[in-house]
Amino acid sequence: MKNDSKRIAVGLSGGVDSAVTAALMLRAGHEACAVTMQFWSGKIKLQPNGSAACFGPGEAEDIAAAQEVAAFLGIPHKVIPLAEEYEEKVLNYYRREYLAGRTPNPCIVCNALIKFGALWDSLERSGLNCDLLAMGHYARIEHDTAAGMFRLRQGMDASKDQSYFLHRLNQAQLAKIILPLGTRLKRDVIALAKELKIPRVTDKKESQDFVESDDHTALFDDRKIRPGPIMDANGKIIGTHRGLIYYTIGQRDGLGISTGQRMYVKEIRAADNAIVVSEHNDVLAAETQVADVHWIAGTPPEKDFTCLVRLRYRHAGVQAKVTLAGNKQAHVVFNAPQFAVTPGQAAVFYLGDEVLGGGWIS
Repeated sequence: MKNDSKRIAVGLSGGVDSAVTAALMLRAGHEACAVTMQFWSGKIKLQPNGSAACFGPGEAEDIAAAQEVAAFLGIPHKVIPLAEEYEEKVLNYYRREYLAGRTPNPCIVCNALIKFGALWDSLERSGLNCDLLAMGHYARIEHDTAAGMFRLRQGMDASKDQSYFLHRLNQAQLAKIILPLGTRLKRDVIALAKELKIPRVTDKKESQDFVESDDHTALFDDRKIRPGPIMDANGKIIGTHRGLIYYTIGQRDGLGISTGQRMYVKEIRAADNAIVVSEHNDVLAAETQVADVHWIAGTPPEKDFTCLVRLRYRHAGVQAKVTLAGNKQAHVVFNAPQFAVTPGQAAVFYLGDEVLGGGWIS
């Protein structure tokens, strides 16, 4: 931010975070242009629930809001069509994971492959000639001159920190990104938007969901959603599930069974189209395997190390010993048993406030 003026592409979603990001780029003396990604093609028949989400027909309103913000700030605005890339890399991944009995995390995949992947590729093809891409994520990127590399760190606002979702970014991507909100608190971002009188954004719903609907079955082929048995830990059938895509590890509500005890989903067996339930303590895990591990630095810190491991976005984290089998596989032993360690979700490794990397719980 202290370097000479650069041409910055700002990912503008129509919300307060991206709007303030654009304003901060201008305040820092950069030349800014706004870009909004278009994911929605209209081919899928969703039933909107009025929520703010990444994928759904409400995208048209988001684009209109982004255009209004860009006009207010006096910067050009361009819509980048990425529906095909989003379908291929995010929606198809989402479908595969659920049908395989795992619980996907589309935000992680979208950040690595779309927001900081396909979007940048599209900008280069468009001839916008941008030096950097600024986004409204609550995380920090620092250049370690001594080590000759970029480091990803948690955002200063712990309640908004999004570093978990960015753990699959690589050095080439980090070199092109500015995240000016990483050092700010959310309340200060909202206050700045009000001070600058940026239109619409402070009253806009914040995006919290992946799909703009209470029912994500429209994303799937109906023929692949089949009812099947719900079994207890001894293999006894005690109920019938509606389809694997409706369930995740640790789930208690909506099981439709009555055993006289509180039961939770312990395992999803895709090969048998079956769900296994058990009591709370049986859904605790002392360790887990992690596959396809990605390291921010390109290589792991060492073969065996101890760090904080976060097992989902809102997870506080647990100290654990990580033992590697090659660069891509890790065996993680927790200092204390963890509830609902979920295949398909990410285990992200932290050393202090730095993100070392992470992989998929297998």
